[in-house]
Amino acid sequence: MSTPSPKLRLSVLDQSPVPAGFTPSDALANSLSLAQHVDTLGYTRLWYSEHHAMDLLACTAPEILITRAAATTSRIRVGSGGIMLPHYAPLKIAEVFRTLHAMFPNRIDLGIGRAPGGGQLEAYALRRSRDAAQKDDFPQQLAELRAFLHPERWSQYADARGPHPFSKIRVAPDAPGAPDLWLLGSSMWSAVTAAQEGLPYAFAHFFSPIQTRQAIEHYQRNFIPSPDRAKPEATLAIGVICAPTQQEADHLHASVRLLQRRIRMDDRRPVATPDDALRELSEQPTAPNPLLSFTAGSLDQPEAEFPRYIVGTPEKVRDELLHIAHELEINELIINTITHSHEARLRSYTLLAEAMGLASIA
Repeated sequence: MSTPSPKLRLSVLDQSPVPAGFTPSDALANSLSLAQHVDTLGYTRLWYSEHHAMDLLACTAPEILITRAAATTSRIRVGSGGIMLPHYAPLKIAEVFRTLHAMFPNRIDLGIGRAPGGGQLEAYALRRSRDAAQKDDFPQQLAELRAFLHPERWSQYADARGPHPFSKIRVAPDAPGAPDLWLLGSSMWSAVTAAQEGLPYAFAHFFSPIQTRQAIEHYQRNFIPSPDRAKPEATLAIGVICAPTQQEADHLHASVRLLQRRIRMDDRRPVATPDDALRELSEQPTAPNPLLSFTAGSLDQPEAEFPRYIVGTPEKVRDELLHIAHELEINELIINTITHSHEARLRSYTLLAEAMGLASIA
């Protein structure tokens, strides 16, 4: 495993949370405001998630937000965190992200995952085929996507019958280079696959923190070099709320605590204000609906080595992030911050950037 550099890189995961009392359009406008903000603060990359049919999150089409955000920023890398590949044909994803790469050279990340990004009904509606039970063909999709992004790799898929038929397809626009491909996940399956395929790997710790160390260490120890990476490159996405005082940070965090409880009940309403959240949290909790499947990552305080959300003053948050990076021997963390107040979210990223000594620009 590699040793982390003294300078820890920080990046951003934006899920376009919708605050109660505001509209999804407001949430998307907030996302573009945040993009410009973190670009000036010195964050390394900005990723947008893909979620479907939720009042809580407005980001259903990351590629659209990527286009707008990249056009209004100058130095931050912009990408998906991630595109849920099972819903789409690899060729179409390659065309979309090759277009983005041609428009914004060397600034586009293509993070992919295999989670549905919604419930079972939404996953069924998004299926490429509904004729029969859809098999898990993610490995084949991943292979096709990589070859569409790097056509010279089609040769490894030739067999006794000859070249792969898709090798005849010319993916346009054919600009030099390609978007940077990442594999995302929250389980050992993704860690094993990323290591075997020689891809950079991002673990969704804020969503499911139980296997974080196991997944990261397996990836680092079993990484097989590939044309995409000569050495392992791992990161994890973690929740953060930073405020001038611990008391204020804890108050802001109430919105996320309620959000997590609601998700367990399959309740995807918009982000409550801290005061409303505290009132609801103080009420007698309702027992989980036994007819609903349990949602991973939805408990307030799961038993895990590292917290899903780090909440506190800039100094406290900085020290805890540095500790996690040191323990896992990684050089980058992706910060996910959800608050009801957009101004509080902007300030949280500002305070953290200052505490970490990121290179901001005027």
